[in-house]
Amino acid sequence: MNRTHYWLSLLEGCFLVALGVHVLSASQLLISGTAGVGILLQPLSGLSFGQLFFVLNLPFCLLAWRYLGAAFTLRTGICVTLLAIFSEVLARYAFIDVTPVVAAIIGGTLIGFGLMVLLRQQASLGGINVLAVFLQEHFGIHPGKTLFVSDLLLGACALLVMSPTQVMLSVVAFVLMSQVVGRYHQSVAQTGSEA
Repeated sequence: MNRTHYWLSLLEGCFLVALGVHVLSASQLLISGTAGVGILLQPLSGLSFGQLFFVLNLPFCLLAWRYLGAAFTLRTGICVTLLAIFSEVLARYAFIDVTPVVAAIIGGTLIGFGLMVLLRQQASLGGINVLAVFLQEHFGIHPGKTLFVSDLLLGACALLVMSPTQVMLSVVAFVLMSQVVGRYHQSVAQTGSEA
């Protein structure tokens, strides 16, 4: 694989995810996983999303380094750092004002496409995904169960500080993200020819 193409793909994927998170955060909506935890904690902590995302991923990077290997950890660390940097730049220079419904649609779709680009490069944004891989490899727990439980916990916590409408629109963003990523996996499994 062309190394330039690889690095440009990582940049593109991380930027799309950062832009999607920025759109959701601007409308006070969540996405699943560590990014959702970062958005949820942002108003409570006084830290920016980029700072929180980076800090929240440190324990998962240590877990990945110890149990999943240096190469996986390096790719994950690079993507986490890129996402944190892009998020900081967007928070400082990109003002977004859209309705929450539009934010849910645009944000979820952008994150889905960004994750799709990263998955094609066998890269990860870490977080709960690292925990899911670890639990699968060492305890036989299906990753879907880990991700489902983490999303349920995030949704329950969100209901403590967000309105039901915000949580519902956040679920819309998550579903759209999952659909985009799911279409990619389905197309690769079937023919490898669909976008």
